[in-house]
Amino acid sequence: MPDRSEGRPIVAVHGFGGSARSYDDVARALGPDAGRLVPVELRGHGARRGHRPVTLEAVLGDLRADLAAAGDGPVVLAGYSMGGRVALQLALAEPERIGALVLIAATAGLEDPAERAERRRVDERRAAELEAHGAAAFAESWVRLPLWQGDPPAATARQRAELAAGDAAGLAAALRGLGPGAVPAVWDRLAALRAPLTVVVGARDARYRALGRRLLAAAAQPAGEVVVAGAGHGLLRESPGAVAAALRAL
Repeated sequence: MPDRSEGRPIVAVHGFGGSARSYDDVARALGPDAGRLVPVELRGHGARRGHRPVTLEAVLGDLRADLAAAGDGPVVLAGYSMGGRVALQLALAEPERIGALVLIAATAGLEDPAERAERRRVDERRAAELEAHGAAAFAESWVRLPLWQGDPPAATARQRAELAAGDAAGLAAALRGLGPGAVPAVWDRLAALRAPLTVVVGARDARYRALGRRLLAAAAQPAGEVVVAGAGHGLLRESPGAVAAALRAL
């Protein structure tokens, strides 16, 4: 029996500091299927860099419009990192529009109130750094975070360039409005998720591998886990072919 996802548009949401162009290498790897890929942008990034406010409610409104532009039927919804958390929120809010959900190095959020408060403090400090020193200086500190340890030099250079080209005010607003301390955790709602869930993680990304297993264990329709050998958290930059293969396998 053919998969019900065949031929559906793939609406893809990038991570913090990226843009619709973050999926360029994935699109190239998709080859003949590239026309299905519909990369969209979060507020504070890319063409939406000047859109205010950057809140979950406003971003979900943007993404609803993106879903409408993609067509009338259900879509495959993919989200990477921050974009994965937002995509999960959208899938829960618009279940009839999502035929399949692919979370790439993502989580359902921070549950512990103290941890959420601490992350808000950290992201406020980072937002202030962006506003004071600009995106290029911020990019230098961001790519040195432990999350990116072991990334190939070419992936690091691309991430640095993406961030440096961003709008400092927009990125600061995204940290404040879409950071893990700002977006509610939805672990307790995963059993109500209608869409089949696929999780894609890097083999070196131990924290997100554990989170991915937890996502699948809690989901109503776990479709499977894809572990990308040798990769870390930056899957769109490190292993676009593996991400493309996971999307094509739907």
